[in-house]
Amino acid sequence: EVHVKESGGGLVQAGGSLRLSCATSGFTSGNYAIGWFRQAPGKEVEPVSCIVNDDGYTHYADSVKGRFTVSSDNAKNTMYLQMNSLKPEDTAVYYCASCIPPPGSNYDWGQGTQVTVSS
Repeated sequence: EVHVKESGGGLVQAGGSLRLSCATSGFTSGNYAIGWFRQAPGKEVEPVSCIVNDDGYTHYADSVKGRFTVSSDNAKNTMYLQMNSLKPEDTAVYYCASCIPPPGSNYDWGQGTQVTVSS
């Protein structure tokens, strides 16, 4: 069973930066894809980024392209999301989970990590 734990959220002013971390365990092979998702107040969960572990392929939502960078450290079983030029609309709870395939509608997202961007 795969387990993830998000951390690194906080309060930051618009234009600032944060780095989120996702500690993972339970992947039985190196061939997997993991990504970041977010849920803003009153909105549905949306995908933010995805990284394929064995070849490093990455994908980003249009809203974060050029500002966010996803990476992984296999030795530490940890994925990161470097978020630069943050905007108030980036305010959300951020979660990590498998992105290929993405979680189903009944997925338990856990606590995630809160990111709040003030204007």
